[in-house]
Amino acid sequence: MSSRRDFLRLSALATAAGCALGPIGKAFAAPATEGLVYGVQLFMVRRQAPKDLAGVLRAIRQIGYTQIELYPIVYSHPAPELRRIVQDAGLSSASAHFDYEGFESKIDYGHQLGLEYMVCPMLPKNLWTSAEGFREAATKFNTWGKLVHDAGMTFAFHNHDYEFKPQGKTTGFAELMQQTDPALVKLEFDLYWLTQGGQDPAAMLTKYANRARLVHLKDRKPNAPISYDMEASSEHFTEIGKGTVQWPALLSQAHKQGIKYAFVDQDETSEPVLESLKESYTYLRTLKV
Repeated sequence: MSSRRDFLRLSALATAAGCALGPIGKAFAAPATEGLVYGVQLFMVRRQAPKDLAGVLRAIRQIGYTQIELYPIVYSHPAPELRRIVQDAGLSSASAHFDYEGFESKIDYGHQLGLEYMVCPMLPKNLWTSAEGFREAATKFNTWGKLVHDAGMTFAFHNHDYEFKPQGKTTGFAELMQQTDPALVKLEFDLYWLTQGGQDPAAMLTKYANRARLVHLKDRKPNAPISYDMEASSEHFTEIGKGTVQWPALLSQAHKQGIKYAFVDQDETSEPVLESLKESYTYLRTLKV
């Protein structure tokens, strides 16, 4: 599943349509839209992007996506250079993930990238096992949220399923919500992982409407048991529109609540990743959200 093979597959599709995956100029600028803006979290192309970042980004744009959400695999590039690579591909990047460890040191880098959102995607595993661990993270989130706000951006946390494991009479997620300032700590809801963790994503969007600012998308195969562990037994991924998540209603709700950006983030794919991204995008464009 090399980046070159994926790129050539998509290039053939582009050639059949009478275009090419060369440099993308103004004609490929992100179109103005009143609906959700669909993008790709670069974790999906973590195996391909380090080999040919510019080519992978052009291929993503050729599919039709106008946004990417950055991931640490690309942070070896200085911020001005990374911005140029993204822009040269005809893409924009409103949001980026930054590791929990060292998050504070990346705030200036995020500012230089021109981000709207800096997202912490995961807590260290040693904090998962107790309510106290989540409260420790909440304290840092409040600090980071203020620093990110002062730098002209918004801090958000991306959920998985481990946050919903019962911790006595509470859960890690409940502790994060109770112990953080809603004005400073927002949410990037991964709708798959909410479902995998036994939550109702529509109810969670409603309950945390004042915090939910971004969503992640991947579908879930039928008859999958819930889990809280992030292990292989939690991985029931499939392309959007092929599983059981109720996308028309959820994405319509997200849009009505003021959410603008929706990033496809299918952790693993059974087909070449760019083909998977194209399949999901084709379905999403049928929803008219």
